[in-house]
Amino acid sequence: MTAFDEPEGGGAATVAPAKQRQAERQAQRQPRYNVMLWDSDDHTFAYVEKMLRELFGHQKEQCQTIAKQVDKDGRAVVLTTTKEHAELKRDQIHAYGKDDTEASKGSMWSTIEAVG
Repeated sequence: MTAFDEPEGGGAATVAPAKQRQAERQAQRQPRYNVMLWDSDDHTFAYVEKMLRELFGHQKEQCQTIAKQVDKDGRAVVLTTTKEHAELKRDQIHAYGKDDTEASKGSMWSTIEAVG
């Protein structure tokens, strides 16, 4: 019987307590994953900003902040989402293509990490 089913015999419907409903919702949530972008000396700030705008829809200021963080810290979170969506976004970064500079041999590197 679910929280809103009528009991046999046609009696009044029962409603699960609020704490039980909240626990059920939390149990149904999917784990979250960070899409990580890793630093590369082969890619320009303009490349990173363009890629983030096109793949993630980030605003210019947010793209600049992420690009600076990648350069400073070696990596940055570009999105937190479900595992399947994170894997898709990681793959899109890998498939994005190389920068227009001679040093660039391909796309930037990205991984996903469980939030925890």
